[in-house]
Amino acid sequence: MSVARSGTFRLAGRLEVTRLGFGAMRITGPGIWGPPADPDEAIRVLRRAVELGVDFIDTADAYGPEVSEDLIFRALHGADGYDGVVVATKGGLTRQGPERWAPVGRPEYLRQCLQMSLRRLGLEQVPLWQLHRIDRRVPREEQFGVLKEFVDEGLVGLVGLSQVGVDEIRAAREAGLEIASVQNRYNLSDRSAEDVLEYCEAEGIGFIPWAPMAAGRLAQAGGVLDQVLQAHPGASPSQVALAWLLRRSPVVLPIPGTGSVAHLEANCAAADLELSEQEVTALEAA
Repeated sequence: MSVARSGTFRLAGRLEVTRLGFGAMRITGPGIWGPPADPDEAIRVLRRAVELGVDFIDTADAYGPEVSEDLIFRALHGADGYDGVVVATKGGLTRQGPERWAPVGRPEYLRQCLQMSLRRLGLEQVPLWQLHRIDRRVPREEQFGVLKEFVDEGLVGLVGLSQVGVDEIRAAREAGLEIASVQNRYNLSDRSAEDVLEYCEAEGIGFIPWAPMAAGRLAQAGGVLDQVLQAHPGASPSQVALAWLLRRSPVVLPIPGTGSVAHLEANCAAADLELSEQEVTALEAA
């Protein structure tokens, strides 16, 4: 088993990653708060992901907070750094408890987020650093400006944005930022970011869908997804959802996350699931 069949994508045309990656949010505690119940299993998940060919891991300083980045360092950092694995992280969201999130986009805070992530991950440069949310209380030009400073200073290789609209991506690019990725909620049952995905595809920007395996009502018995599953014995709804994302656009980089090795292996198997044109069309029309 390997995710290699998912293909590759070059972020900003130069940083190549395997398209089916791993989202490291779920290796934390309930509510994305505190440590996981079994830290050793979380470390096994991360190492197994790499064994299966995953070379793109997405995390954030807010996951835990700090817990996800710490576990990634423990699991994967060695004498040669991350040895071919691209670890992307995010900053700009604060935590007030389980499932509680609040954006803070003051430039000095974003700089602190980055510096602390560099320390926890053991990096001199983050390959891809994403603004977790734009803070509406801070002029967005100030937030874009400090991201450009990170790149100019060599602290960040590439930058991305999370949960944004097309106008915000355009504003960031007009401010002098090269946007390598956009991370928005997008899946079979929630395609509210369709215009963002289409813009990213037209501009060659990587699109990282979060909550990629949600299927909602499409997973109900007798529905389109159920019919697809009958044609692929042994496949799961999550695998179909991931396979559909991989077919949806060549710029899509799904990052399914889990705290279980068994679930990880099942998710990675989606790279081998081949949907027919008719199945893809039916899912898109549902």
